[in-house]
Amino acid sequence: MHLNRCTILYRLLIVILLFSSILGTSCNFVDGNLPNKLAPSAEASLPPEFSIIAESWRMLSETYVDKDKLDAKTLSQGAVKGMLEALDDPYTGYIDPESHKDEMAGFEGRYQGIGAVLGSTEGQLVIVSPFSGSPAEKAGLKTGDKILKINDEDASKMPPVEASQKIRGEAGTSVRLLIQHEGETESIDVEIVRAEIPLESVSVEMRGDIAHIRISQFLRPTGGDLRDALEEVIGKGAKGIVLDLRNNPGGTLDGAIDVTSQFLLRGIVADVVDGDGNHASLRVRPGGVATNLPLVVLVNDGSASASEIVAGALQDYGRAKLAGSKTFGKGSVQKVLTLEDGSGLHVTAAHWFTPNGKPINGVGITPDFQLDLEGEKLVDWAVDYLQSQVNANLTTASV
Repeated sequence: MHLNRCTILYRLLIVILLFSSILGTSCNFVDGNLPNKLAPSAEASLPPEFSIIAESWRMLSETYVDKDKLDAKTLSQGAVKGMLEALDDPYTGYIDPESHKDEMAGFEGRYQGIGAVLGSTEGQLVIVSPFSGSPAEKAGLKTGDKILKINDEDASKMPPVEASQKIRGEAGTSVRLLIQHEGETESIDVEIVRAEIPLESVSVEMRGDIAHIRISQFLRPTGGDLRDALEEVIGKGAKGIVLDLRNNPGGTLDGAIDVTSQFLLRGIVADVVDGDGNHASLRVRPGGVATNLPLVVLVNDGSASASEIVAGALQDYGRAKLAGSKTFGKGSVQKVLTLEDGSGLHVTAAHWFTPNGKPINGVGITPDFQLDLEGEKLVDWAVDYLQSQVNANLTTASV
């Protein structure tokens, strides 16, 4: 019997889950510490069907011809991967110990790779968003690009979690991708040299008395960094804010709550629903510093996950106008769980809905102003729109 044919026998090998830090989104999904009442138990009784695991190991040990291949660690990791693949969920997957260590470092603001976020659309591996200035962007990768191969390995249906491990790597090394740009029929080979990817998530500039604040993704420091930026521009006399979430693939759930809370006095940021139908309302945190300034949020098809949480809440409450194009539609919450050997699991733990109960998964958010403008042209539009609102308010106040 060949090992590959044994996968189905040991794919249900049990693991004990030890809860650890929560993923920001190396693979384009919203994550965060779910409220306690949604947190699954780390121990569960095994169903009788799991008895075949021990039985399969015993049979392999007694019968398999190449005994030196019966490495318990390798087989147990293969079993976990097989178990998660059987779920057919592109955002649930296994990460080996070294990759898990690297990705956790990424949530603190550093990692090595090409600087892009992966996702899955109708089972197809795609680029959700390349980071600004990253090797991926410089190589011409764009939102919606299909990844057909990774170093000659078929990747068209590969789960994002698995693909990210194959694409990441040491700075200075290269990875070759077969890419099909959205709307095109021909594919192209792209070789990208990996680099250290800086993850400073908040940048700000003044456009007259309108502040343009871009959030590239939601990391652990993002909420505090945004607060600092808002205090800075308010101190400079900002009369309105353009919050730019275009091509922001998401990140930590806490980051989404912190960002939304800077613009709302009270209310619900999102409604999180677990597999048992339990609801947990994630509420605005007090102390926001920009709850009154006119606000426009820029979004596009690369705005996903945590970006959609922020945009959806601000739109539902009428706090901001959304401008741009429809968002990606990633409305599930993943946890990253650390196993005893240092490896990790990405597990879809819940779905979230906007404060008004609107679903996001597979649907996305439609902006108030659907515009074909891109790049700086959309920023200019938003600045002009806010300036007109500010001028209108001044006129009204002076009457």
